[in-house]
Amino acid sequence: MTQTETNDSFKYDWFVLGDINGFFGLMFDNITVMAFLAFILVSIFHFPEDIVFYKMFPGTAFGVLFGDLVYTYMAFSLAKRTKNPNVTAMPLGLDTPSTIGIAFTVLGPAYLALQKNPDFTPDQAALMTWYIGMGTMVLIGIIKLICSFFGAWVQKIVPQAGLLGSLAGIGLALIGFMPLLEIFGLPIVGMISLGLILYTLIARINLPFKFPGVLAAVVIGTVVYYFLGATHLLGVEYAVPSAKLYFNLPIPTANFMKGIGEALKYLPIAFPFAILTVIGGINVTESARVAGDDFDTRDILLTEAFATLIAGVCGGVAQSTPYIGQPAYKSMGSRAGYTLLTGLFVGIGGIVGYISFFVLLIPKATLAPILVFVALDIMSQAFEACPIQHAPAVAFSYFPTVARMLAIKLGDPSIVPPEHFQKLLETAEKSFPETLVIVALGNGFILTAMLWGGFVAALIDRKLKEASVYLTICAGLTFFGIIHSADPNGNMYLPWNLSKPVFKLIPYHFTAGYLILAITFFVLSYTKEATEAATQASENPQNHHS
Repeated sequence: MTQTETNDSFKYDWFVLGDINGFFGLMFDNITVMAFLAFILVSIFHFPEDIVFYKMFPGTAFGVLFGDLVYTYMAFSLAKRTKNPNVTAMPLGLDTPSTIGIAFTVLGPAYLALQKNPDFTPDQAALMTWYIGMGTMVLIGIIKLICSFFGAWVQKIVPQAGLLGSLAGIGLALIGFMPLLEIFGLPIVGMISLGLILYTLIARINLPFKFPGVLAAVVIGTVVYYFLGATHLLGVEYAVPSAKLYFNLPIPTANFMKGIGEALKYLPIAFPFAILTVIGGINVTESARVAGDDFDTRDILLTEAFATLIAGVCGGVAQSTPYIGQPAYKSMGSRAGYTLLTGLFVGIGGIVGYISFFVLLIPKATLAPILVFVALDIMSQAFEACPIQHAPAVAFSYFPTVARMLAIKLGDPSIVPPEHFQKLLETAEKSFPETLVIVALGNGFILTAMLWGGFVAALIDRKLKEASVYLTICAGLTFFGIIHSADPNGNMYLPWNLSKPVFKLIPYHFTAGYLILAITFFVLSYTKEATEAATQASENPQNHHS
């Protein structure tokens, strides 16, 4: 036990045996998220490994180091102020949904789009994608910084069904489905790992000796992979990764300015992820308060905002956030040592490069099942956290993400040749080209899903004027391509400047559709039937849906 004297009569037990358990839990969470990031970029989008490990990892890990050091200091300060020797630091790490989501919806698609540009070589496209990722982190950090002062207000105005539904859609179409292709690409390895994940984390059945399920899935899957590879039974090409370390210092750079212009085009995607962590930060601070540690909410939010900003300026492409498990770490006896150890291990590992080696050592088919679990968990939480009558709103908000997944696949030059893809965007007989509609529905999909979920939830609650407001916002955003962009790259625009005649029709017709529906609901809100339904809903909020 290590004690630090904080005044003449009080000593804070900041490092105890429970910090060892806490360290392994928090450290493994962060390493797993970094593995997800590399897996998605390298395996699914064929991104160059050296850009991921040498350029992206150091700054990403440095953001975790900064945040965990500040949270460690905050635990010392709280212990001194309250004279409580049992204060548990707030855990900070890489945000899983947004790291995976931004890899799938910003970094990967940006890289594919840049590869189509004849002015970029593959390496130049990868570097530019890195700059875009940095710019995206800086923008997210700024949003979080601003929202840190208005957290409660943000939490109140954001439609819950829309926010959680948009994330659940990502879980279904991107985080869950795409990794299934990796699992069944190596079915023996993948199915073993998937089975163990479902057995322990979904069915919640303990393994013998209570061995951790995720660790068992990774270890057993990895052993099976290398055994089958060594005995030539794997069925695919097999190679043992070299023990190469990617050493690079996360030095602040202005490179993010090279990608900030392109990053602004992805802001409709990045914005909801920023809001999600702000709301999450408020919730986890409250859970820590209930557990006995009264941290200042604004300090918690400001720390995660600065950690994200610093990561972006230093080359990082994933945002940090306080983890929801502070009471769990407290129950296992952790104090402040576990956050200090985690910050140092992850930060130094990203700089020196030993995290990269661990990531390369683990076969993709053993990581993919963990992503499937994350997807299932996100989808389940969306339905569980929202009122049951809002379930259709949550489900309705899935559709834009399905469209985005199809657009990603159709726009992949290794699947559909670029010239054929362009032809599909412009060819139609009696309606708009189906491929163009898919692309338009998918562009700005997270913001679209949030607004769709909010509009349907308001409709379910018989709040027709509120539903009209959501639809009017959709109309305004659609007209300028912030959502439903007719540009295949998802860019915003003035609609009269679009290059193709068929492209110009999308913003005008989609906008008109939203406005007509908004006016329809607004008019209907004054009918006798709608007024009676609204009165019934206000009197029986839990039963009106039946």
